[in-house]
Formats: sequence, C-alpha cells, structure tokens
Amino acid sequence: MKSKRTVAIAYDFDGTLAAGNMQEYNFIPDLNMDKGEFWGEANQMAMDNDMDEVLAYLYLMLTKAKEKNISIHKETFIKYGEHITFFKGVETYFERMNEYAKTKNLVLEHHIISSGLREFVQGTSIAKHFKNIFASGFQYDKDGVACWPALAVNYTNKTQFLFRINKGINNSYDNTLINKIVPEDDKPVPFSNMIYLGDGETDVPAMKMVKLQGGNTIAVYNPDAKRTTRRSPREICLEIIQHKRADYIAPADYSEGSELDIIIKKVIDKIAMEQDLIELKDKIMNGK
Repeated sequence: MKSKRTVAIAYDFDGTLAAGNMQEYNFIPDLNMDKGEFWGEANQMAMDNDMDEVLAYLYLMLTKAKEKNISIHKETFIKYGEHITFFKGVETYFERMNEYAKTKNLVLEHHIISSGLREFVQGTSIAKHFKNIFASGFQYDKDGVACWPALAVNYTNKTQFLFRINKGINNSYDNTLINKIVPEDDKPVPFSNMIYLGDGETDVPAMKMVKLQGGNTIAVYNPDAKRTTRRSPREICLEIIQHKRADYIAPADYSEGSELDIIIKKVIDKIAMEQDLIELKDKIMNGK
C-alpha cells in the first residue's frame, strides 16, 4: 500500500458553514415571501407531484422569480452569494487549516457537497477555497438565463460525490469512472483520508458512507439556534452520534482554538500518523 498524503474535507453548506438556508438571506425576502411560506410551498409541490424536494425548490425559485420580475440570470444568482454570512471563524479557517496540514506533510483539499445552489456558493467570499462545489444548480440558455435544473443534490445522492472525490473525478457529469473498479493505490484520496462535516439528518447517508469506509465524520450545530422543534440542533447531532453515524460533535465555531478546530486538527494528526507508519513499513519491507 502506498502512502497517500492528500486529505479531503467535504462540507455540507447550509447549517454547517452558514446558519440557515442560503436562499433565506436575500433571495426569498426579494420574493416578498416568508421563508416558511416558500419552503412550505416547495414541500407541498413535491408531495403533490411525487417530486424530489430539491427539484421542487429549484422549480419554485424560477417560477416565483418570474412572477416577481426578479432576474434569473446566472450573474444574479452568483451575486446573491455575496450576502451569505458565516459561522464564527469560517472566513479565516481554510488558510489556517491548510497551513496546519502542511506542518504534517499533508495536502488539504476542501469540497462542498450541498443541496443548496452552487451559483450562490460561487458568489461567496470562501468559494476560492473549494476544489469542487458539488451542489444543485441550473442550466442556462445562450443569454445566461436559468431555464432548467442542471443538477439536484439530495441527501441520498450526496454519497456519489464522495466516490468522485475518492477517484479524482472533478465534475458531476462523468459517470464512466464512477462505477469502474480502480485499484486502491490508484485512487487519489482514500476514504480513510476523508473528513465529512455536516449538521443534521440530511447528512446521515454521507456520514455513514464515510464512516463505514474508514473515514472520519463530524456533526456540527449552531450553538445560537433557538429550539423550534422537540429537539435542539445539539440534540439532533447527539442522536447522530448515538446511532454511530458520526464520530464527533462540536458547535459550528471554526475559530482557532475552538472545539471544532481542535477536533479537525487531531483527525489530521491521526491521518498523518497513519501515513507515516505506511511509509515506515514500506522502508522496512524494502530494507531501507
């Protein structure tokens, strides 16, 4: 077995890096709708038509925007991303963590796997840090106007993007390699070198996949969120731990020295040590 010095961290977006859903910052308010009204209508549409919930909200975004005379150009959607604000420490986290990985002789990659809109993510201040933004999105006509859903990422099909990261497939359309048997030594990022961060039940299939394949999973929660259901965000994450879907739980505070920061660094330490041992064993076996 060859040593692999690349580590991939895959992040959900809504509730993981930023509070709430990305559409709720400016897009839904621009429709003069309450967020509960928008999501309620999208969910009802999905039920009435036996429809995927992500496709339902994408369709509703376009129809409501047209009704309100709001631009549905790609550039407009990207600009909506500029208004998204993040949990504490997020905007400095990526460079700090990259530097930390370097001290362990590791290369760190960051990937988004989200049901949210990729165009919104592309407009954020942190977009430059992601190798891939695997998220739902639109197809655009020759004038750059959204006309059809291009990709719908729901909670179950998130798992396919983990295999894309594992095999080094940096797009959503190429399926020739995704099901092909590839020797472990030829995969750029083994699952044991993956860390998945998510905030809730919609991340369970992805978390379970990473965990079963030997990777590491962290459930995060908004420490400032008010209880709106019978369970708080922290209680939801604790339940994920209890059901052995995730390895660790922490508040979504990405500041240096925070509980989450320490956990991620400890996991990176563990991966680095495992790769060091692989290299040491290889030297011993080869008489070096």
